[in-house]
Amino acid sequence: MTSVVLLLLAQYDLVLKGGRVIDPRNNVDRVADVAVTAGKIAAVGDNLAGKQTLDVKGLVVTPGLIDIHVHLFATTGVKNAWAGDNSIWPDGFSFRTGVTTMADAGSSGWRNFETFRHTVIDRVQTRVFAFINIAGLGMMTDVAEQDDFDPKELARLAKKHSDIVVGVKSAHYQKPDWDSVDRALEAGREANIPIMVDFGYFHIERPYWQLVTERLRPGDISTHMFRGPVPFVGPDGKLLEYLTRARARGVKFDVGHGGGSFVFRNAVPAVKLGFYPDSISTDQHTGSMNGQMMDMPTTMSKMLALGIPLTEVIRESTWNPAQLIKHPELGHLSVGAPADVAVWNVMKGDFGFADFAGGGLRSAERLSCELTLREGKVVWNWNARGAVDWKTLPSNYGVRPKVDQIVLPPK
Repeated sequence: MTSVVLLLLAQYDLVLKGGRVIDPRNNVDRVADVAVTAGKIAAVGDNLAGKQTLDVKGLVVTPGLIDIHVHLFATTGVKNAWAGDNSIWPDGFSFRTGVTTMADAGSSGWRNFETFRHTVIDRVQTRVFAFINIAGLGMMTDVAEQDDFDPKELARLAKKHSDIVVGVKSAHYQKPDWDSVDRALEAGREANIPIMVDFGYFHIERPYWQLVTERLRPGDISTHMFRGPVPFVGPDGKLLEYLTRARARGVKFDVGHGGGSFVFRNAVPAVKLGFYPDSISTDQHTGSMNGQMMDMPTTMSKMLALGIPLTEVIRESTWNPAQLIKHPELGHLSVGAPADVAVWNVMKGDFGFADFAGGGLRSAERLSCELTLREGKVVWNWNARGAVDWKTLPSNYGVRPKVDQIVLPPK
């Protein structure tokens, strides 16, 4: 009788039991169970039972992270290029860091985007979106030397591949004019998608404040917000007015840490004065992942060290970026949403973080990813939750019937 009752209670495929659930989209921050069935979130509540239960007491349960600035075009064979050897393969770095969705930030351009899709995006388990670069070959070559801009062709591709194209990218433009930004804006208007601008080189002829207060539209994204040349604080110690004016216009500010685009000199006063990022992203590539940025949990931990509350750090890594790329079906734990989930250990201790220029900051907390689900399947399990003591299993476990043969050596 007891077994029958238990079977009836086990209505869900998988239950994450007893963690602190932080789901900013739904204003949830409490201890609860999260249930998954058929790859979707089935329930968030108390005393839920499933066919499989994983104990996550003492840990933090969040939606899977959405990193909207990554470089993933690793299949070009081009040496020392962002779209080439400097890109990373998504599945090698996503799930182990709690990331279930990535957006490539303009590694491919309108000339080679479809190659990028066929050789990378369509072959990986990670959910991958893309910003198409306004430069024809994307980041395979020096954008300033290309000037190969075709807004109409980019817009045509964006519409054709609307399932994965989320925006237009302007990046690393070296000339002192606005051509790269203006052509990206033209493509964005034609395709009705946002643009992301990596200003790259700061020229007096095109000051940053004009980019965010005059050029960019509501919903457009300024990445590398804590880059060294970005002015934040005036002589009076107050936040410069142009930043609040830009935010009031609807311009979005993204971290985009990268290998050379984050300094505490800007980040500390900005956060102290209440100017938080709209989205936290890594700008992950082979250089930044082995440098001071490292990964998404480290970048989020830096935001905690700056003084941004944990709930806001989660918001800026899940629900906010989902809205920026216009995919509101992601970044939350609503019933029916894809069961992309990350489970975190908020470690306590004495931890150090660095910016790219040698600046350091200490913190008593650091995030570590314990478990990741992608559409309900466990794709990262750092502490082997759900595994049973091997001594309790049959003596021949691990042998495939009718295929493997256990052959003992002769005496």
